[in-house]
Amino acid sequence: MNITAQIKQPIQEEMELFEKKFFESMTSKVALLNRITYYIVNRKGKQMRPMFVFLVAKMISEKAEVNERTYRGASVIELIHTATLVHDDVVDDSNRRRGFFSINALWKNKIAVLVGDYLLSKGLLLSIDYGDFDLLRIISIAVREMSEGELLQIEKARRLDIVEEIYYEIIRKKTATLIASCCALGAKSVSEDEVQVEAMRKFGELIGMAFQIKDDLFDYTDDAIGKPTGIDIKEQKMTLPLIYALNNCSDKEKSWCINSIKNYNKDKKRVKEVIQFVKDKNGLHYAEEKMVQFQQEALQILDSFPNSIYKDSLVLMVNYVIDRKK
Repeated sequence: MNITAQIKQPIQEEMELFEKKFFESMTSKVALLNRITYYIVNRKGKQMRPMFVFLVAKMISEKAEVNERTYRGASVIELIHTATLVHDDVVDDSNRRRGFFSINALWKNKIAVLVGDYLLSKGLLLSIDYGDFDLLRIISIAVREMSEGELLQIEKARRLDIVEEIYYEIIRKKTATLIASCCALGAKSVSEDEVQVEAMRKFGELIGMAFQIKDDLFDYTDDAIGKPTGIDIKEQKMTLPLIYALNNCSDKEKSWCINSIKNYNKDKKRVKEVIQFVKDKNGLHYAEEKMVQFQQEALQILDSFPNSIYKDSLVLMVNYVIDRKK
């Protein structure tokens, strides 16, 4: 049994029912939309986000039960996450997603943007129609922060003046906030205890931080993850290994490195030299240490909850985030 199946095992029934409910939540009277949403549903990823929602809900619920609010929360998260992926592919002019053609590659940008908007509105309406305003607030904050994180990253990429604190702010908003909202939603759907909800939100945020640093590390390794080595450098993204290297080198080395990223990021030989420079300056080792730090903090939060199969799955999930090969 692979690790994802192991994590999913205690919530297998919930995930199967969720898939039906999720597909229903996407349906429309427009045939073109239904064709596209059917395409999306049949090319789903690992579904880590709804898994977080259900595992957290079952871990903290007194009878280890979920309810209709939990299903709606998971559907809303997945609708909004899918909407952001569709929009991201347009922004990045990307033709592939999880090994398949992206929506914009098959149906062009205009339709992709409209489909993203449709999914976003369906997610918001799903909460409004059932009066889940507490869940809607959690989601809306995540959408706002994700947009701010992306724009902050674009702004900083132009100037290449990013420091470690700004990097953490970017990844917290861009990546961690969505996982944080999954965990907060799962908790909020079954509990009114705000201390528990906040603990779970923080837990998700810490995992999200570790997850993004792991992604950054892939840029410097040859692991087969569907993302070519050095792509972040080509896109002038300032990741943690690079930031550390720039903060721990001579002025001459720093100006060579920044010049390479700004003006020679399409030169394969120069990109390889930058990757080697980051490795030589222990950038990878430093980023790995930080990633493990976030992971350990997340595990500490779980320690305060009673033992259960759901908690075991969340521990597996936390470890999988930093051990994964793609």
